[in-house]
Amino acid sequence: MNCKSVLMLGSALALAGLPALAGGRGTDGELRITFPQATSTLNPYLSSGTKDVYAASMVLEPLAGFDENGAVYARLVTEVPSLENGGISADYMSITWKIIPGLKWSDGSAFTAADVVFTGDYCRASDSGCAQAFKFDGIDKIEAVDDLTVKITFTAPKANPFNAFVGSQTPIIQKAQFANCMGAAAAACTEQNFAPIGTGPFRVTGFTVNDLVQYEANPEYRDPAKPEFATAIIKGGGDSIASARQVLETGEFDYAWNTQINPDLQAQMLAAGKGQFIMGFGTNTERLELNLTDPSPDLAEGERSTAKFPNPRLSDVRVRRALSMAIDRTALNDIGYGAGGVPNCNVVPAPAFYASDNTGCLTQDIEGAKKLLEEAGWVDSNGDGVREKDGMPLKLLFQTTNNPVRQDFQALIKGWWAEIGVETELKVIDPGVFFGGDPASPDTAEKFYADVEMHANNFDGTDPEAYLAALTTDKAPRPETNWIGTNYNRFANPEYDALSVKLAQTFDMNERAAIAKQMNDMITKDGMVTLPLILRGNLSAISNTLGGVKVNAWDSELWNVADWYRMK
Repeated sequence: MNCKSVLMLGSALALAGLPALAGGRGTDGELRITFPQATSTLNPYLSSGTKDVYAASMVLEPLAGFDENGAVYARLVTEVPSLENGGISADYMSITWKIIPGLKWSDGSAFTAADVVFTGDYCRASDSGCAQAFKFDGIDKIEAVDDLTVKITFTAPKANPFNAFVGSQTPIIQKAQFANCMGAAAAACTEQNFAPIGTGPFRVTGFTVNDLVQYEANPEYRDPAKPEFATAIIKGGGDSIASARQVLETGEFDYAWNTQINPDLQAQMLAAGKGQFIMGFGTNTERLELNLTDPSPDLAEGERSTAKFPNPRLSDVRVRRALSMAIDRTALNDIGYGAGGVPNCNVVPAPAFYASDNTGCLTQDIEGAKKLLEEAGWVDSNGDGVREKDGMPLKLLFQTTNNPVRQDFQALIKGWWAEIGVETELKVIDPGVFFGGDPASPDTAEKFYADVEMHANNFDGTDPEAYLAALTTDKAPRPETNWIGTNYNRFANPEYDALSVKLAQTFDMNERAAIAKQMNDMITKDGMVTLPLILRGNLSAISNTLGGVKVNAWDSELWNVADWYRMK
């Protein structure tokens, strides 16, 4: 049986389950989840790290989410707005949400439209550095029509109104709790950021930064029979191998998110018979991000990796293109993912309707890369194998997180780049720090004090509009935003920014697809700002004793944790 068959069989077994006996809230003991990347904050507006968004999704909820098929479904509202039910205005200038009557926060207070309005104001504050600001692009105002009605008005007709408050990246936070945390004060609100009050199935009882999150069943949750687990924990840190083993071999945990391990190890762990892998393909793309600004430590703090100083090695697109040409993506996938990945050239690889016909990066071309560097003026004048230009060696700092697959990738890429005359220094960072968004840390993905960094990224739902907007010029992390932002590369292109606005206002689906593909290509094959490597399946491990899990590659993997139960 090949690896793909093993994974598919594992998915089927894990999801088939057995009928649960009548349980009820808190009847199933403790749910134990392990993340290889430890949680740094439970406020997803202050972190773009998936680990933080997912951990927060146990507590905080959006008005609507994306189900396992990528369709929008109602969570805190009576129905999904549409033209037919009057929730979306005929001119597409507004969307109106009707909140379910009687909803309560976990502290027993009423959930109202004022909380939704406050959440929008919180993220849209100019000096907040909100990590999810791209989800609110094109919004003119958010207002409470009454206690149970929220109306969002756009600056222009909005083709896709399901960005703000839809999906785990933009949940509702409580106005009463965060009232004093607006703008520049947001990051300093430790108590609020570490223990948010929510409407979700669990509430926080303890949090050790970059280690452990503890939860208990929310006594105010809208379904009196859920969640069936009385308590839950998310233990973070270590690595993907250890996380998977704790589910599949030792049985210490019930669920391991993001088990990024190679196919041989996957097969070995399945042999223990304690659990299975589950996988769903969405848009999760392992990629290299190239820093267009200068990360040199010779620059003053506050000037490093800012638009004021372009990167002297990577500002020439020919250098960036050469780096991509030197990589053998098929070899990377064979070593790191097997059937769990597909070599890929797009930042928007799915749905197929939006995916560019971009396959040029799939063929390695070492000699072509050498030629491009020669044309760009980078030559090996000293005969030491490292190219130089104007006395500057072509030396790059390449950082990523601590993970066996990523270290294998680093080593291979360093070797290929050495073949074309590029010297590469490798740096490995704890994932809790790298994805933590701490503005005081020099090692976050956003601060990007390196030339190249590797990680994976994806988007909620099946429409790439907001995701592509995350790379507009104003989304670049910088001192003024507390180094929070989604445009890690500091990519600045007025044409791209204009296309982002145009996409938001384009209704014809074929035209939307054409614009999305054009924007994808500007980032990838034309601009070589991001170098996609592998379209990764969302691979996680699940115990044979855990039921109710539904694989979802379009939202938080914990999207239906309220429905999880212990097999009887």
